[in-house]
Amino acid sequence: MNDKEIENLANKIILKMMKIKTMEDWMYDSQYSEPALDKDYKDLSMTEEESAIGEIAKLMTLKNIFEDKEEYEKCNIVKKRIQIVNDILKNYK
Repeated sequence: MNDKEIENLANKIILKMMKIKTMEDWMYDSQYSEPALDKDYKDLSMTEEESAIGEIAKLMTLKNIFEDKEEYEKCNIVKKRIQIVNDILKNYK
């Protein structure tokens, strides 16, 4: 490999890492930001268990989408989050 090929490879790796980080940030923001501006939605007053079950449903859907698209890096990020939420749900069984 010459220097130009190495630089191109390095750029591709950096771009891939940035996409993964962006997905992690999006997942964090979607988890900890206001779920909706709709007042009725805010009045649901969900328990931690109910919230975790909803989060699992969302994550399983995302995992399936990423698997279908063969976006395995994103899939691995989602799998890690699923494990965290599953640990929360174990407290309610």
